[in-house]
Amino acid sequence: MSTIAATAIAVPREKTGASTRDWIAVLAGMIGAFMAILNIQITNASLLDIEGGIGTGVDNGAWISTSYLIGEIVVIPLTAYFSSVFSFRRYILVNSILFPLFSIACAFAHDLGTMILLRGLQGFAGGVLIPMAFTMVLTKLPKPQQPLGLAIFALSVTFAPAIGPTIGGYLTENYGWQTIFFINAIPSAVMAGALALTLDKQPMQLRLLKEGDWAGIVTMAIGLSALQTVLEEGNKEDWFASPFIVKLSILAFVFLAAFIWIELTVKKPLVKLSLLTQRNFGIGVAVNVLVGVALFGTVYILPQYLGQVQRYNAEQIGNVLAWTGLPQLLLIPLVPLMMRRFDARYIGFLGISIFAISCFLNITLSADTAGDQFWIPNIVRAVGQALVLTPITAITTAGIAAADAAAASGLTNMLRNLGGAVGTATLGTVLTKREQFHSNIIGQSVTLGRDEVRDRLAQTTAYFMQHGISDPAVAAHKAVAALGQIVRRQALILGFADTFAVIGVVLAIAAVALLLTQKPRPGAGAGAH
Repeated sequence: MSTIAATAIAVPREKTGASTRDWIAVLAGMIGAFMAILNIQITNASLLDIEGGIGTGVDNGAWISTSYLIGEIVVIPLTAYFSSVFSFRRYILVNSILFPLFSIACAFAHDLGTMILLRGLQGFAGGVLIPMAFTMVLTKLPKPQQPLGLAIFALSVTFAPAIGPTIGGYLTENYGWQTIFFINAIPSAVMAGALALTLDKQPMQLRLLKEGDWAGIVTMAIGLSALQTVLEEGNKEDWFASPFIVKLSILAFVFLAAFIWIELTVKKPLVKLSLLTQRNFGIGVAVNVLVGVALFGTVYILPQYLGQVQRYNAEQIGNVLAWTGLPQLLLIPLVPLMMRRFDARYIGFLGISIFAISCFLNITLSADTAGDQFWIPNIVRAVGQALVLTPITAITTAGIAAADAAAASGLTNMLRNLGGAVGTATLGTVLTKREQFHSNIIGQSVTLGRDEVRDRLAQTTAYFMQHGISDPAVAAHKAVAALGQIVRRQALILGFADTFAVIGVVLAIAAVALLLTQKPRPGAGAGAH
């Protein structure tokens, strides 16, 4: 199924350079990939405002981001097949129009159910744009120009999540949360217009609907949706202590196991899992998953810290995160030049290692660690991220034939996003458990048997009595509560520090794994003959 999708837009390999028309198509596709990835994180800094606007509680607000991610994860592997059925040009154009329409509709949602539905549909349309942009790089650009195309794609994948909360926070604080759903309109219109002018028309092949791997499609959609729901709700429901989570986990396991079995046995699989047996592709995808955990995880954890501990508003959070994104604009375009002179594996190893160091710089968090203290770690992180995705993608796609480009694209992007989803849920659990651990440790030290504690309570009680509380018992009770808040805040800070350490370890594993790949042969790559 993916053969037609890839070959339909393939260019002759004897070309030494892509035409202007091809480059316009590729760059238009990158706009779509950028906007689709941007919208995963654009609501992160603005969740409290959106929750207030649609009248839902904080426990459910995360679904505003999660529903979008579920739509993306489910549709990405379907893209190769549906672009074969409806034609590459028609499929990407339809979704480039549906994406901003569903986005604008989100601005008019007045309850959580409607918002979740519309965000899911927006993710379903946006998810199409990511692998199709990737596929165009591997099929429209000759091998010598692919590193530049991959660098532009890397910019979308790493810069968009970093800048998303910044844009969302600024718009929310100055113009209202609804405006974050309107910004997709103009870029999407530009993208659709450029693609309409540059992509060749092809006939639909509706007969392929009869040959579709429908069992794979159904089992994958149910399995991934159930898994993502488990990940989102698990921490809140205390994981397997909840019958709901247990049942949903069984459902996810059964359907995903059935999906894998179907894909390995059916003649025309929806997802070509056999590609994972190729050394560079298999290891490259695993590294992509681990990097996805870190990419999504850092953009999730840092806003949580700034909001919960430092009480930053949406715009302030966005301004701190901006320093993770902006340097990448300067650095990523230089990566293809580096790849001409140095082994891509070592560039990727260096980038992942620097990314890991940026996380380890955050393990000494204290109550005084606020926006300014994140400046150096965020700059270091930006440098690392800039060196990561382009070489990893080049290594992963080395040896992938043009006929498998669409399948490889769908599998790589789906698993990276799934890694991000699993990582975010796991890090949320790590944060909760480590906060509880530190709270217990600190609590054991804060007892009335210690002079410092009694002195602190006496001072705080006196403070409350001097500021309007005449009853000593009430003032003493408030002093105990205030001390409890200090303990909880300190435990939370230490929990965040531990969570950054976990992300750093994940990246260290990814860096070592990347060295296990083979050096890409000159001229090898998707679409190379």
